[in-house]
Amino acid sequence: MRNLTMMTDLYELTMMYGYYKHGMSQNKAVFDLFYRKQGDITANATAAGLEQVIEYIENLHFSKEDLAYLRSLNLFDEEFLSMLSSFKFTGDIYAVKEGTMVFPMEPIIRVYAPIMEAQLLETTLLNLINHQTLIATKASRIVQAADGDKVLEFGLRRAQGPDAGIYGARAAIIAGCTGTSNVLTAKLYGVPASGTHAHSWVMSFPSELEAFRAYADIYPDSCMLLVDTYNTLKSGVPNAIKVFKELRAKGHKPIGIRLDSGDLAYLSIEARKMLDDAGFNDAKIFASNDLDEETIWDLKAQGAKIDSWGVGTRMITSHDNPALGGVYKMSVEEVCGVMHPRIKLSENPIKVTNPGYKTLYRIYDKNTNYAIADLIALVDEVYDESKPLTIFDPVDTWKQMTLTNYTMRELLVPIYKDGKLVYKTPSLMEIQAYAKEERNTFWDEYKRIHKPHRYKVDLSKPLYDLKQKLLKEASFKVII
Repeated sequence: MRNLTMMTDLYELTMMYGYYKHGMSQNKAVFDLFYRKQGDITANATAAGLEQVIEYIENLHFSKEDLAYLRSLNLFDEEFLSMLSSFKFTGDIYAVKEGTMVFPMEPIIRVYAPIMEAQLLETTLLNLINHQTLIATKASRIVQAADGDKVLEFGLRRAQGPDAGIYGARAAIIAGCTGTSNVLTAKLYGVPASGTHAHSWVMSFPSELEAFRAYADIYPDSCMLLVDTYNTLKSGVPNAIKVFKELRAKGHKPIGIRLDSGDLAYLSIEARKMLDDAGFNDAKIFASNDLDEETIWDLKAQGAKIDSWGVGTRMITSHDNPALGGVYKMSVEEVCGVMHPRIKLSENPIKVTNPGYKTLYRIYDKNTNYAIADLIALVDEVYDESKPLTIFDPVDTWKQMTLTNYTMRELLVPIYKDGKLVYKTPSLMEIQAYAKEERNTFWDEYKRIHKPHRYKVDLSKPLYDLKQKLLKEASFKVII
């Protein structure tokens, strides 16, 4: 398990030192990790990365080498460095489960700890959650566009470094990809590894037909042939059919063909006809080649005869939206046991934070079990599902809804209590199944790839009142 303690921004350490020198080290604070919307792709998100957060916290400590390096910066005194030598996390962490569908401004992780500890976690938590949630969100859109077809993650060679390749593939599996070409990810997380052969295999033999026969000889019961090295319809598919007939004569069943270039709609339609005419109606057509949700959507609209999709670059890099935009903001400071809610103001309304010690509820229609709205509330609020509940838009407050036949589920679950891990991480395939169940509780209009309808994320009345109170107080502090 890697020690990522020093994978942080320098200002986290200088702020820790400042808290320490000003006698604030015993103050506690609550920080929320959430994201802000950036267009359709993040109208909703699939939470991911919690397992790596746990691995980070479990190995959080400053080694002798770390302390020696910090000493060399001449920024910290020996008393502070001595304190760091026995540093460990002692606070509470609550988080939504991986695979949960979340929305802008909702707390994905809540940290309650001595302010120095909570401050140190900021950079690494954002790094781990921002990346995997982004890739899981992109992958979920691609899986949705495939509309039940298998989607395989093929992005390792285009990922921005080893960790992005490994954990990006992990996030893609959470979102519904059925396998990955990344052998290390498959090994680490017990998921299917998938792949066939490259163009170089075909080019290594005197002829395409010989290359196909050689591959079929090695893998007679899992034969998937790449048919576009030379000429897809005049050479590739006819040669694949010859080899498939030879396999069938020997009692084997070929898997199908892969298309990796050209007009995938036209080629797949023509290849399907050729395979069917040759008696291989059950042979699959697999496609790759810089695919994403937009291309898959268009190909399906054009009637492409593609059964499975291999998606690489545009998924592993979230090509059209390369950063989630997650932030980590203080919402409460506790001094001498007294909680003081905090709010960040900004000229940009979206950057004004929600104050207080908060939690997150999802409200469901009792008849349909579909999600109606999410409610960000203060942790000490109590709700009785037998009583009517009125919710309202936190901006356009005249938009109100009174619910009478509903259920509520608290989405933030305990991960750490008093520094002790209390959460058992599910397997990756269990997380994938949970993510699928979660998405199935939302109406299609909220999951649309293009212009999804805005899902209701409301503030409770006590939280709304607290926010307005702090905004009013802050306005009196402005000196003109």
